Amino acid sequence: MHGLGSPTISRVVRWDERDFQEGDRYIVIHAGSGRELNDVIGFCSATGSILLDLSTGDSQFPATTKFPVVICPNVNVQMLYFMAMVKHSSRYFRGQDIKIAESHQASKSTKPGTAIYLAKSLSIPETEIRSERDLKVQNEVLGIPSSSLDRHAYHEIVIRNPEVEIRLETRVLGKSAYASGLAKVIDIVARRKLAPGYYDIVDLVIDDI
Repeated sequence: MHGLGSPTISRVVRWDERDFQEGDRYIVIHAGSGRELNDVIGFCSATGSILLDLSTGDSQFPATTKFPVVICPNVNVQMLYFMAMVKHSSRYFRGQDIKIAESHQASKSTKPGTAIYLAKSLSIPETEIRSERDLKVQNEVLGIPSSSLDRHAYHEIVIRNPEVEIRLETRVLGKSAYASGLAKVIDIVARRKLAPGYYDIVDLVIDDI
């Protein structure tokens, strides 16, 4: 929760320390394994809270919901702009050879949500995403600094035809960009009057520009 601060956020409470005060407005951040998801859904249904789901697509939600659910494969705003650019430009590259690669810290065991989002945007099967977890390759080939090997996010898209190659690369080093980004995402969501249903954070961020 370090760095999670903005004028919109009056207080930050851990899930196991949650309370409910009548009249308060809550935004619940779910980034876990899904173990407590049923409790989260129950709380949001009872309070009308907005749920930001950061669990990269592993969460199992019902077909319909009584509260707003914002799906967040990433919360760094700069990365969300990049994802929006890829999503809205994908039609220009249909039929071309497209490869997607990602690299994260070796301890990451969950699905790479941003890479999956990019793959879907470009109509690439999730199974074709190339993942890298070898520290030597991350450092010497991808150029991830040694100080960031334990916390980084690298994505690469390569689009080829016989005469041209386009290479798009992103890298996020450390975790501070996510805390500040999450605060901005909360600000954007809090300003919207979201009806119950499912929302893509990429679309909400673009609409806010």
